[in-house]
Amino acid sequence: MRTVNRRLALTRAQLTDGVCPVPDDLAPRIPHPEAVTVVLEHRPHGSPPAGQTVTSALDDQDVSQLSGIPWPPDIHPGTLIRISWQPAKDEIHLRTVPLDEPLRIDGVDYFHEYDPMAVTREFDPGRSNRGRVLNVVRRQGRVYEDGSALFAEAGLAAASGLGRGAKGAFLLKNAVDQLIREGYVTRVTGSLSASGLPSYPPADGEETAEMLFYAPLVEPAPLAEAFGGDGTGERREHWVSGFLRKLPPGAQASERQLSLHQQALETAQIDEPLEPGYTFVKKHHRHG
Repeated sequence: MRTVNRRLALTRAQLTDGVCPVPDDLAPRIPHPEAVTVVLEHRPHGSPPAGQTVTSALDDQDVSQLSGIPWPPDIHPGTLIRISWQPAKDEIHLRTVPLDEPLRIDGVDYFHEYDPMAVTREFDPGRSNRGRVLNVVRRQGRVYEDGSALFAEAGLAAASGLGRGAKGAFLLKNAVDQLIREGYVTRVTGSLSASGLPSYPPADGEETAEMLFYAPLVEPAPLAEAFGGDGTGERREHWVSGFLRKLPPGAQASERQLSLHQQALETAQIDEPLEPGYTFVKKHHRHG
């Protein structure tokens, strides 16, 4: 019997529960599901390989999955795992693949290959009002292959639980304004299909609607040890330096953002040119 290989993105729940799903076409090949030898091949923070062997059980009551997997702390939601069943050794191998260069995605350091769509959907923005709005855009919006997401602004109140009454509307507006100010989302005019699928730019023949567009901030990441942490990006209130952020396709920076970027260049706050398709987010205070 030959080796069988599959690849999948891990979810936050799977990492928390210490489980790993097994594809349906692979599970029946395992002869001893009650005691499966699992070899985890992982390079912490992209360092030299560190293998670990555990005995797991294959639970197939609902979804086939291995339990008792000791996921390392530098594996974050959306990280890709290559699963291979090696019949000659009677083992399942779980392997992460290091990136050529580590990346920081919205403050979280990724050292291994990942699925941008899964990273967007699995991110936990917290329970604040701004977090609830961002959670709706990223989890319930239309997510594209690069990890960007689109959500119709009119649906925010119902989806987030904010916006009811004068106070709720005030809180929702503040949350959206904060996310725009921090550079997480951009307000654009898109369209909705008859089934409610959002599109940007607007699709021909569809009703136009105001949208919130999210684009992940992807930048080079130093090794997590240099920051005295584990690269999770979970920090308390802090100041964020000015930075460039990707805009939706076809959108351009406003005159105000161009002016702010020029000021930042002149005061040496930033040294990157403002390329088409990007905007400048000025220095601001972020609430963790």
